[in-house]
Amino acid sequence: MHSLRDEQWGVRGFRTWPRAAGGSRGAMIAVGHAGRVTVLSGFLPIWAITAVGWAAGRFNVLGGQAQTVLGRFAFAFAMPALLFLTLSRSRVSDLATPGIAVFAASLLIVFATGLLLGRWVFRRRQADRAIGAMAGAYVNSANLGIPIAVHVLDDASFVIAAALFQTLFITPLILVLIDLDVRRGARDRWGRILRLPLRNPIIAASAAGVSVAAAGWRLPAELTAPVQMLGGAAVPAALFALGMSLDARAKRPDAEGRTERRVLVALKIAAQPLLAYALARWGFGLGGRELLAVVLCAGLPTAQNAFIFASEYRLNTDLARDTVLLSTLLSMGSLSLIAWLLT
Repeated sequence: MHSLRDEQWGVRGFRTWPRAAGGSRGAMIAVGHAGRVTVLSGFLPIWAITAVGWAAGRFNVLGGQAQTVLGRFAFAFAMPALLFLTLSRSRVSDLATPGIAVFAASLLIVFATGLLLGRWVFRRRQADRAIGAMAGAYVNSANLGIPIAVHVLDDASFVIAAALFQTLFITPLILVLIDLDVRRGARDRWGRILRLPLRNPIIAASAAGVSVAAAGWRLPAELTAPVQMLGGAAVPAALFALGMSLDARAKRPDAEGRTERRVLVALKIAAQPLLAYALARWGFGLGGRELLAVVLCAGLPTAQNAFIFASEYRLNTDLARDTVLLSTLLSMGSLSLIAWLLT
């Protein structure tokens, strides 16, 4: 995603890490300290927009259907616009690195664990298992991962490549699992799956963006400007809808529901970064900034996409919502710990 890095963040490529003056340990410690101090700033916009959404929902400012409408707007229009524009500027070759291989392996292992737990322990239907596994493995790589990477690593290229992997491979997998369940009684079931890229705006926009990038086309500003404006609403709309769902009068989860939330949050903020560390350190021999980038990315909290997907398909939004919020809250400490231990 060369152009995205250059135009938005102005950061350097993953292989051109900035070196501390003289390569001294003291300078490295100073960099690590700055990262720990500034890592929390990436969370502030998330909590601010979510809080405003909560207030709007609590006092019924926008009406009873606003949360549903905002969620559908994000799923059908804003997220596809953001994905198309981002992927049209991407380079799939960015995925061919040992670090991304480690990130992908840790994500897939945790995702599979979430699916198995959802089936055999929590007895969820397939669509809810997919949302639960997503809540336990799918990282918030864009609106949280990029600013944290810029603060801690002075480089966002690895997190952008991780977001590309999630978008190209994990998102379609999740949507297929959900669609197979919610359309279980429909005729021509596998035909519907083959037509899913045409029916699902998230997959359709991703495929179109990758096609533009593969063809080497540079879209004119007259075309990208309105798409960029629409895509800019994706994260605020999703967070606002998430905040509106935080109604204190909502039914509290039972004991099993609370256990499921704890397990998914533990998978996300503890198991996934620990697994990434083990694979990177002893499986691929990574160290230094490469190791830090992999573990930091794996330790990011659950993306709010899990809530939007659950809302769009009329699934259990409470589980996704609570996992997003709890993992985001706890990861403020866990990400700071990762930055402290690995710098």
